[in-house]
Amino acid sequence: MDDLLLPDRYKQNDFFICDVFDSFKDDMASMEHPVFSLSKKPDHRVLVYESNGNSIKIKPSYTGLATILDKDVLLYLASSLMNAKNNREKISKTVRFTSYDYLIATNKGTGGFQYKQLQEGLERLKGTVIQTNIKTNGVEVIEEFGLIDRWKIVKEGTKGKAVAIEVTLSDWFFNSILGDSVLSIDKDYFRLRKPTERRLYELARKHCGNQVTWKIKLENLKAKIGITSPTKTLRFNINKIAETNHLPEYNISIENDMVMFTRKEPPKENNASGQLPCD
Repeated sequence: MDDLLLPDRYKQNDFFICDVFDSFKDDMASMEHPVFSLSKKPDHRVLVYESNGNSIKIKPSYTGLATILDKDVLLYLASSLMNAKNNREKISKTVRFTSYDYLIATNKGTGGFQYKQLQEGLERLKGTVIQTNIKTNGVEVIEEFGLIDRWKIVKEGTKGKAVAIEVTLSDWFFNSILGDSVLSIDKDYFRLRKPTERRLYELARKHCGNQVTWKIKLENLKAKIGITSPTKTLRFNINKIAETNHLPEYNISIENDMVMFTRKEPPKENNASGQLPCD
């Protein structure tokens, strides 16, 4: 199975994943829509999702939408901030870290290509904008914000190698840290090769959680993943993943276009239920 995953380059601690829309208390459905592009090529689509009269619009910059691989920066920052918060240290929206530590923590190489990818990812994170309209008790609030507010890279030496990164988080992200709106994720998430596999793991982690099983119709799963490829392609890919069984923490199976996620092992918290929620 190891050839299906990226090499485990370094020994890592557990990380945390931030649920993007947890700050919108009355719009829980919007958390389930894909925000990050799964494309490996520049994605300049404007994504629009609607649920229960509320809408979410995700707009790219000239560099394209932020990708699910760019999201590793946010996972790293969430992990760092939660660790500091749990240790009763003071935290702020502006976080300074070394590029080397980030690359090691997220199981990436440390060559020039990876440093270039990091900068391009920061550009896409800064440029991608989310617009929401939330309707509550007859009042509509339209709001627009970026994934991050600003970033800075400090370089030194004749080759100009990145030494330190400084990122200022947007309010929505920082508020999710203050509110403990995070979920732990398996470190092998960073070894998943394909963007779709990462998105499948995220959905399993969020919806299955500590339950024994989560079931969802294939068409509904396709919408949550955010892909435009034919349904038959997703069906084929899920069957292949079911054969290899290499997703961290969860098994996946499909029968009559009903996809089922089940935990490989009981959660650390012993409160799993045997219910089978369906979407």
